[in-house]
Amino acid sequence: MNAIDAIFYVAMLVMSVVIHEVSHGYVAEYFGDKTARFAGRLTLNPINHLDLFGSILLPALLVISQAPFLIGWAKPVPYNPNNLSDRKWGTVAVASAGVLANFAIAIFFGLILRFSEGANVPAGFNFIISSIVLVNLSLGIFNLVPIPPLDGSKILFNLLPASFHQVISFFETYSLVLIIAFVFFLSKYLLPILIFLYSLITGLPIH
Repeated sequence: MNAIDAIFYVAMLVMSVVIHEVSHGYVAEYFGDKTARFAGRLTLNPINHLDLFGSILLPALLVISQAPFLIGWAKPVPYNPNNLSDRKWGTVAVASAGVLANFAIAIFFGLILRFSEGANVPAGFNFIISSIVLVNLSLGIFNLVPIPPLDGSKILFNLLPASFHQVISFFETYSLVLIIAFVFFLSKYLLPILIFLYSLITGLPIH
């Protein structure tokens, strides 16, 4: 991957994680919590969302090391579960919103790619659309991993019975160690899922 492609990938990742986070905020507001709006986080301005490690350093490191899976995150949009009209299912909906937003973007652009196959499109069109699909699928899959602070943990932990309190406590206590270990040692196991979904949506193999 050349420098221009790498910069584009990181820029696309940043915008995708911003949309991911803003989606959390809007769904929280739908359920009655305006914390994100009061904090000025219901905006697509990336400056308000960037996390130094998750939005810049980690993606850059993954690109430089030619990792097979480009992932990252932004600063979590704040919300107060006590303000939600339905705390349990509201929390699940808020947590799911970002993942669903990324999958929706991936499906939308993936279908464009599928139906433009063989058409006379501008140079670089397929690369740009394919990159959008790959980045958003990667984010959606990665965020379903049940390790705090990823959305998968919020979804799973709110659905588990109270008897799992100790397990949840362990994951929350060692979340930083677990997430770093997962990113560098286990995220490669998400690659087959990415390849399958990309092919399912676009009808094309990953090049």
